[in-house]
Amino acid sequence: MRCGSAAAPLRAPIMKIKLLLILLLIAALAMANLLLGTVDISSGEIFRILGGDRTDIVHYNIIWKSRLPQTVTAIMAGAGLSVSGLQMQTVFRNPLAGPSVLGISNGAALGVAFVVLLSGQIGGVALSQLGFMGDAALNVAAIAGALAVMGLIAWVSGRVQNSVTLLIIGVMIGYLATAVISVLKFFSVEEDVHAYVIWGLGSFARVSAGQVWLFAAIMAVLLPLSMLLVKQMNILLLGDRYARNLGVNIQCSRLLIICSSGMLVAIVTAYCGPIMFIGLAVPHLCRGLWHTNDHRILMPATLLVGALLALFCNLVARLPGYEGALPVNSVTALIGAPVVATILFRKRNR
Repeated sequence: MRCGSAAAPLRAPIMKIKLLLILLLIAALAMANLLLGTVDISSGEIFRILGGDRTDIVHYNIIWKSRLPQTVTAIMAGAGLSVSGLQMQTVFRNPLAGPSVLGISNGAALGVAFVVLLSGQIGGVALSQLGFMGDAALNVAAIAGALAVMGLIAWVSGRVQNSVTLLIIGVMIGYLATAVISVLKFFSVEEDVHAYVIWGLGSFARVSAGQVWLFAAIMAVLLPLSMLLVKQMNILLLGDRYARNLGVNIQCSRLLIICSSGMLVAIVTAYCGPIMFIGLAVPHLCRGLWHTNDHRILMPATLLVGALLALFCNLVARLPGYEGALPVNSVTALIGAPVVATILFRKRNR
């Protein structure tokens, strides 16, 4: 008994050390994202540019208009998708649940499809080709599509008691949105379909210098709000019957967590496109690293590891020699899938 009681206090410092190491790795990878690129810029010059030095206007524009927005976007998007994935896996108690499980990202994709594909057929020129106005239209359409699906899910959630039934309905909504997108593709011209496919590959470089701070501000509000749901998530892990005995309104708690997850997915998809696998992989990775299901630990750990993985994937995507050389979705799957498979096999062996 003494050994068991002594082990619990020892775990807290170890967990804090792991979180500190993750923070240091995030700082290192963020610096690497600023350093590496087609143009060589020294670390000293980067610090001077970040301090406001405009001696070399070319390097100044590269940092402030390209590399820094891309780095901030990767951090925020990775953190948001990872937290969203953890929330979905907790609500549905399903290890395969992810941010896109309820069709919210499909709703965002459908909104973008109307802007890119349908507007080209109606007006002759797709809204996505209109520069800044086109980018704004894409963001608004993606958010509108995602929120429309999330509203539908919230309405269904008030009438369906079973989480599995709600999960199936969400998957069917996603299939329906995909079917509509396929029809729009069939009747669209090749240039519009190509533009939509490029959007669907996902990219952290899509957010401009003017948009990144709004995106970061929105995520800086949504992420702390999601942390307020830690208590409800821990109670839901105990089962519906136990939660009811504690006086918890399961339906309300489930709806709050789904709305929190949906908002994170909607904003990230609107600005970056559909980024796959991070939201599914990171929660498993954190459970394997911290050996706990306590969301008081898992939520901050998932947020930080998600940001770390997104920064690393963005760095790998740029290694071939120019910005955005590889689709981010390809890199996230290539890196994340073996890691998650290894952790699951080790857990099974133990």
